[in-house]
Amino acid sequence: MQVWKQWALRFSIATLVVLGTAMLALTWWLPSDEELARRLTTEASNMLGVQVNMGAVHWSLLPAPAITVHDFRTQQAQPVVIGTLSAYPNIRKLLQRQLVLDRIQVDDATIPRNSVHALLAKPGAVQNGAAVGMPSLDHLAFRNLTWISYSGIAVAFDGDISFDPQWRPRHATLRRPGHTPPFTLTLVREGDADRWQTQIVVGGGTAHGNVLLKTTKDGTMQLSGQLAPRDVEVASALKTFNRRSPVSGKATGQTVLSASGKSVGLLTRSLHTQTRFTVNPATVLRFDLDKAIRTRGKEHDGQTALQELTGQLDTQNGAEGMRVTVTNIRARAGKFTATGKAMVYHGQIEASGNLDWIEGAVGVPITLSGPVQKPKVSVPPGFYAGAAIGTVLLPGIGTAIGARIGGAIGDVFSGEGKKHATK
Repeated sequence: MQVWKQWALRFSIATLVVLGTAMLALTWWLPSDEELARRLTTEASNMLGVQVNMGAVHWSLLPAPAITVHDFRTQQAQPVVIGTLSAYPNIRKLLQRQLVLDRIQVDDATIPRNSVHALLAKPGAVQNGAAVGMPSLDHLAFRNLTWISYSGIAVAFDGDISFDPQWRPRHATLRRPGHTPPFTLTLVREGDADRWQTQIVVGGGTAHGNVLLKTTKDGTMQLSGQLAPRDVEVASALKTFNRRSPVSGKATGQTVLSASGKSVGLLTRSLHTQTRFTVNPATVLRFDLDKAIRTRGKEHDGQTALQELTGQLDTQNGAEGMRVTVTNIRARAGKFTATGKAMVYHGQIEASGNLDWIEGAVGVPITLSGPVQKPKVSVPPGFYAGAAIGTVLLPGIGTAIGARIGGAIGDVFSGEGKKHATK
């Protein structure tokens, strides 16, 4: 027993000596707070390609080695701002003058998408999706990180990411704090493969699936995947990201996604999704179809109840935000059936369709254009004249034929007929 006590005492003394030596080495190697702030400011400015300011920088050894930056901001029209960033280096690597980070904690950050895009556009060598020279990282956590989209919509997130070598996420979660119903996105890596199980909870429903990452010989990463939305309340899901939906109702469908690029930033900016969806039943919000028909598009405030809504939704990220296109739209509301297509980009909508009733015998062509919040509704001018002529000549079916002829006449006078004639 006495031998074990002596061994424990010697071990403790040896440990204290090692720790003391490590602390002396670190104290000798690490600069003062002011000098460290100057070094980090210069290196960050050179790496990002814009001037960077830091309010204060502090490093400490106990209870664990840490470097903390307060009030980080870039000098841009919309600055990237980080309230507090704490980095925890690996002490063994630090003694070898190698910067390997065990953990980074980011609190109270504002990340404008346009500003980040300008930073990522700076040339630089990329390997395995990360800039050459970046230190390896085991875990990243962020709280109250606000992302500002191209169109200026701000959304706050919390998140945690654990990394495998080569910056491959081992486990990742993304959350909307304090939001009801909750939004969470979870990624779990399948062993050492570049394949992840994806679980998404949004709008009271789910969209689970998987994603796969491949890297070509020239270093280009190719992302592909599938999701299966189930019972996702459309208006609630979009409200999660501070956006307004034109329709409400629970959607079910199938999503295919793809992207490619030599960095994570380029991969994100090229993301393309295709979703075949069914919403049954559905409600068109802020648009009364009956009123629009009766008033020839002059009034349309209200709602339109639909028994069914189907179509294909495509989203395409790009240098100037996301373009949303909906095709093969088919909606049913009692005696009415509507078909059409729509495109939303930069807060503007361009849509066209046809409203049929009497089992498709009468068709009303309708177009929507202008701001998403208050689009302009129009009907070809010839439609009403054609419908009136048809009623006089032959009630019922005459109205239907006259309406379609009138709609075609309206197309001619609006220039559409000329386009078709030249094809």
